[in-house]
Amino acid sequence: MKTELLYSLFKGTGVSTDTRTLKKGELFFALWGETYNGNKYAAQAIEKGASYAVIDDPDFETEKTILVDDCLLELQALASHYRKELKASVLAITGTNGKTTTKELIAAILAKKFRIHYTKGNLNNHIGVPLTILRAPEETEILIIEMGANHPGEIKLLSNIARPDYGIITNVGTAHLAGFGSFEGVLKSKSELYEYLRSVNGVALYNDKNPILSDKIFKLVNRAVPYSDPTGIELVVEAVPSAMNLKVIAIYQKSVYNIQTNLFGDFNLENVKAAIATGLFLGVEMNDIADAIGNYLPGNNRSELRNTKSNTMICDSYNANPTSMALAIQSFTTIEAEKKVLILGDMLELGENGDEEHSKILKMLYGLYQDVLLVGPQFQHACRNFEFKTFPDVNKLAEYLKVSKIKDSTVLIKGSRGMSLEKIYDLL
Repeated sequence: MKTELLYSLFKGTGVSTDTRTLKKGELFFALWGETYNGNKYAAQAIEKGASYAVIDDPDFETEKTILVDDCLLELQALASHYRKELKASVLAITGTNGKTTTKELIAAILAKKFRIHYTKGNLNNHIGVPLTILRAPEETEILIIEMGANHPGEIKLLSNIARPDYGIITNVGTAHLAGFGSFEGVLKSKSELYEYLRSVNGVALYNDKNPILSDKIFKLVNRAVPYSDPTGIELVVEAVPSAMNLKVIAIYQKSVYNIQTNLFGDFNLENVKAAIATGLFLGVEMNDIADAIGNYLPGNNRSELRNTKSNTMICDSYNANPTSMALAIQSFTTIEAEKKVLILGDMLELGENGDEEHSKILKMLYGLYQDVLLVGPQFQHACRNFEFKTFPDVNKLAEYLKVSKIKDSTVLIKGSRGMSLEKIYDLL
């Protein structure tokens, strides 16, 4: 390990793993994967102004390279070292559903009082978390880290790197079953965050209306703060009827706050509760919290409402699993619209449970909707006993939509990221 050397070179310059976005003076890490070898780009990185290129293949060694045993491990070690030097408190967020929206809402709230830095985009894995930490300014007061996982032990690894003081598990559902094996495997893996917090006497904020998390919290965590009582004063947050997007009423210190959010679906209520409770716990005023939530605009195809010349689109195609798919469909049934259309893509990474979980969704749809377009081989296979239209991929769906145009409809678009359903947005 050459962490001390790398830290001295990194300080004040930053790091990069991509020559396309590299800035002059940054330290380039030549990561590699199944389809690429970052070592091959070391020379290009140096030409573009990298201070040094960190490599793990001696065939690419030059005067401006630093040879290490494993670039990824060195990147993680550097992030861990920098985390120890930072004076910031760290809040970690994980969960099957809602972790990105919860992170975004909390970031908007905490920015009202603190200098914050938080996970951008999908940088929530064993590479993304170190990069998020290393990109945090030294003056950061609160660092908000989203943690994703698709196999056991990953949350433990990320916790050891990020060293959170506070943590939230939004919920536990069926996702990445190919990696976890079962719901119990998902629960055990997400609970690695609780186990870390216990080891450092950290604080877990939790949804006390969720019996699964409530049961786990008292077995694994010494210090737990419920959403309904984040400050020793009762907090009530409830959904109220709204035409499309979630509207909530929050009652705190005998004051009532009506908040119209820009988030589609009542399933986002839990994310709003988490954000409000976290903000109050960390000392943000309730007026500022309500303002931050009301002004937050979702993006990146997560519960995002878009109006076109022809239709109203609910774009929720960044990710999908059985839990989030069912919740989105349930919320879609409650909105008022003349004509509703569902475009659903395969839920990936379910392993041997894939056929069963896709069949459950189809049974849920049967009798509720006729205008359903299903995309992907898993839905095609599960649909053999149903009469919904199916397409092998998004390109075939696009060909259909160019001929059979959808107009004057409210359209829910939901599917796993790998289905690339955003490619049809311009056709709606």
